[in-house]
Amino acid sequence: MNIIICDDRIDDRKNLSDLLSDYGEKKNYEFTITEYESGEQLCEEQSALEACQLLFLDINMQGMDGLKTAMRIKEKYPKLPVVLVTAYMNYALDGYKVKASRFLLKDNLADTIEECMDDLIAEINKNRRILEFRFVEGTIKLYADDIIYIETELHKNVFYTEKGTFQIYKKLDELENELKDMGFVRAHLSFLVNMKYITKISGYVMTLTTGKKIPVPKARYAQVKREYMLYKGEE
Repeated sequence: MNIIICDDRIDDRKNLSDLLSDYGEKKNYEFTITEYESGEQLCEEQSALEACQLLFLDINMQGMDGLKTAMRIKEKYPKLPVVLVTAYMNYALDGYKVKASRFLLKDNLADTIEECMDDLIAEINKNRRILEFRFVEGTIKLYADDIIYIETELHKNVFYTEKGTFQIYKKLDELENELKDMGFVRAHLSFLVNMKYITKISGYVMTLTTGKKIPVPKARYAQVKREYMLYKGEE
């Protein structure tokens, strides 16, 4: 699991990193932990954020604080679990504004980190469903999260994924049904898109994190946009 810690205090970063490493060793999880010392620095690291599965953010940082950092990151990665960490209890309510998954106090991290990680990993695993497809290239297992979009091309449907492209002789209607409730939206008769990878929908065009632009027909536009807003938790 790729974990990011962002805190402007090196001692606090080390303390949290050590606690997470101890937890991983105890529970037999393999963590890759990357540290950043500012929100500005983290927001520039798009490749790291795309690979990130869990983010710990200090609220009280110099410059861009944790709340502003969380807001910016959540705009592009709405489903990334964010844990806000602070020394002050009075910031707890602000966590709800940025849809934080958890709020932890620095003073008792040692007592709360295990329960927090148990809950978060259970949630992450639930959303990382493994699916098996019989592609032209052979039978392949994929995480639903790794599918960027599916496009109909002639008599086949092509999966564009984090692992490459795969072709399948199956109707898009059937695939849409198989991926129901996994964060996909039918953007067009020929496109089924994972909303995790959408950056914006405007002017009847859907833009993905890869730069791909997908047309959204006028007849579908309002429904597609509403589904995306619900997915982001803005309705």
